This record gives sequence, C-alpha cells and structure tokens, in this order.
Amino acid sequence: MTETNRIEYKRELSDGLEKEVIAFLNYREGGIIYIGIDKEGNTYGLADADGDQLKIKDRLKNNIRPSALGLFDIVSEERDGKNILKVIVASGPEKPYHLKKYGMSEKGCFIRLGSAAEPMPQKMIDELFAKRTRNSISKIKAGRQYLSFSQLKIYYEESGHTLGKAFAKNLELLTENGAFNYAGYLLADKNNTSIKVAKYSGKTRTDLIESNEYGHECLVKATKQVIDKIAVENRTNTKITAKERQQASLWNPIALREAIINAFVHNDYTNEITPKFEIFADRIEITSAGGLPEGLSKQEFFEGFSVPRNKELMRIFKDLELVEQLGSGIPRILEHYGKESFGFSDNFLRMTFNAKETAVEEGGQIGGLMGGQKGGVIGGVIGGVIDATEALTKRQKEVLKLIAANPSITYNEIAEALGINESAVGKHITAIKNKGFLTRQGDTRGYWEVNLDKN
Repeated sequence: MTETNRIEYKRELSDGLEKEVIAFLNYREGGIIYIGIDKEGNTYGLADADGDQLKIKDRLKNNIRPSALGLFDIVSEERDGKNILKVIVASGPEKPYHLKKYGMSEKGCFIRLGSAAEPMPQKMIDELFAKRTRNSISKIKAGRQYLSFSQLKIYYEESGHTLGKAFAKNLELLTENGAFNYAGYLLADKNNTSIKVAKYSGKTRTDLIESNEYGHECLVKATKQVIDKIAVENRTNTKITAKERQQASLWNPIALREAIINAFVHNDYTNEITPKFEIFADRIEITSAGGLPEGLSKQEFFEGFSVPRNKELMRIFKDLELVEQLGSGIPRILEHYGKESFGFSDNFLRMTFNAKETAVEEGGQIGGLMGGQKGGVIGGVIGGVIDATEALTKRQKEVLKLIAANPSITYNEIAEALGINESAVGKHITAIKNKGFLTRQGDTRGYWEVNLDKN
C-alpha cells in the first residue's frame, strides 16, 4: 500500500495533521488519512487511539477555518492486530480552507498535489475565495427567530447525548451575527417546510390514491416519519409452498433508507424546495433539489466521494446515527441497485427503484417475522421489562427486543428489521454488552443470552 492523491499515512499524531486535512478539504475529491501507519505502509499502531481521537477532533474544530465540522469522520480500526485511526475528509464547499493562525495566505492554505500537501498559490486562494458559496443554509438568516428545539433535544437524548445551553452555536445553527440560520429553522420544532409522500394506483401520476404531508416540524422528525411511512409501503410478501416459505420486500430496506436520508441531507433548501417521495405500482421515485455538487463528476459521485451540501445537517444526522460515515450512502445503495437508477439534471437528482415482482401467495399471508420480529417488537413480560430499562437508549431497547425474540439473529437481520446499517447494529450491541444486558455464547454459530437481572 502506498500513498496516493487521496490517501495519506502518518506514523503518529503530529503537528502537521491540520495541514493534511486542509489540503484534502481544498481538494475536489477529499481524502483519507491513516494514523498509525508509516509512509511505507507498515503498521505501527497507536498506544492511545481513543485519546488521539479526541485530540484530533478538538484540533480540527479549533484550528481550521471556515469550520470543518460535519466534513470529517474519525474511525477507529484494527490492522495487523494494532489500533489505528482513519480520518475521512470530504471536499469542502467553502474553499479555501486554511489554518486559523495564518489566515488565507500561502502559509495557511494547502492543496493536495499528487501524494503531498503543498502550499496554495495566492492566485488560487483569491480565485477560490471569489467562488466561495455564500448562499448556504448556514449563512441565510431564518425569517423566524423565535425558535424552540425540544424535538431535537429529545432525539439527542435518545442517542445518548445531551445538548447544553450553547447547543445552537456548537451545532452551527447561528449566523456570524448570532441569529438563527436556515439550518436552525429546518431543525426547529415549528417551520413551514412541507414534505410530500404521494401514492398512485398505477404507473403514472394520473391516479393519485393517497397524499401524505409531513414537515412543519424538526427535519429529523419529518425524516423519521417518511422512513416509517415508506417502510409500511415496503411490505413483505410471503409465498408458502410444500417445500419452503419465501419472503421478499418490494425494495431493499437498507438501500431505500439510505436513499431517503440522502435526499433529506443533500437537498438544496436555499430555494425552499423540499425532497419529494412518490410510490407507483411498479417503482418508487425519490427526488431532491440540487444537481451534482460543483466540481464532482458522476463517476466520483458513484465512488462515494463526499461533498456535503449541508454539512450542518450531515453532522446532526451522524450524531443521531441516521448517517453512518461520510461517503457511505451511495456505495451502499449501489450494492442493490444499478447506476441507471440515478437520474441527474442541473437542478435535481432523482433515484428510481423498480419494485421486485410480488409473489402470488399460497395458503394466505403470514404477518411479520418471528412473531413480530420484523417490526422490532416482542410482547409480554420480557418486552415490558426491556421497555422499563432506564440504562438503555430507545434504539438499544429495540435491538435487545429483537435478540430476545430470536437469540440466533444475525447483525444483518437486525439491520434489515430496524432499517439501520450493520456497523450501527454492532455499536448498539457493544453498548448493550458493556452495560451487562447481553452475553455471547459461542462463536459465529453460537447464540445471544439476554440478562434482564440488571434491572
């Protein structure tokens, strides 16, 4: 493994990290920095990966301007039995990024050239600054300034976080002058955003049979409502034969969820246009405003190069585990649907997923999986005990219920049942285990043992 235009190795956390991150922020494809690996690709590992991760986040937050929050991820990995850190950096929308200490000068701005971070010529600095996107949701002052955020606070609490008094500033929901920006408006308890989910009886828009409107509230809540509504429409068809029981959803639930969230997070809200969701007899269409980000090709888009249009929304959706990591959504969709499912124009992006052929049921339909497992519920005393457990978050309770219903359930089955990623399932299971509610008996062919005595 060698360094490339998008990959940088650092044997240890050093003073030059910000320089490398800035170079990738200013590069049209972004990049990845591995810490704990030397220039020759040899793994040395880190003695205190968790401590270094906190230091990195603090340094990138305080030493780079404009703000890089929402534009980088720090992932802990194990390689050759040693702990390393992987810093994923997206291409930033507000170039040129620079060291706060030196400002927009050749000493403070860097660009990726080949496999190195080089000082940016002053002419390039001036040109990029002249093109800098100023009409973004972070810079637009909200028309309504009396905003409340009780819904957002609840979602953070459910994810194990607490929003302090300075949350609006920390989440970049304020303009430079301290007023609520449009990102804050979208995340407030009340706003005028309207999200439509339409259903048609046929293959055209002529026969509308159902129109649902969400929104006018926190964008996170609206997103979850749309996910839940379309999950209901993504019904599981069951066919019973003499030999087997066959089940299939109309659309892959993980890819569908990624597409819905992608539409919300990357939508261009500056013209007050919201995402649109349409369900036909043979397909589902998800349309978001805004074409490809400037400078990003279709090939780069499909390869997962990330240029977040709304980094404030991206950061919050990541905090709430709706988004896994930068650049992961589109490749995950492509695991199940081809590139032809994506349509681009100057002002819109449309994803079209054809429905699977529905099986003709024999002997009647069976509802759900494993006594309600598909819906993530288990009834009776056990479900009540899990619900009453204060030490677990809402999502952790859902995971534990699925495991209680089926101790041999796989990560993939949990992910599909809850509409989340397998890596998120792993994080929840690790947390549940650490809290003492879950024990693994045996290896991959083993089973889970639920311990509710912790209550």
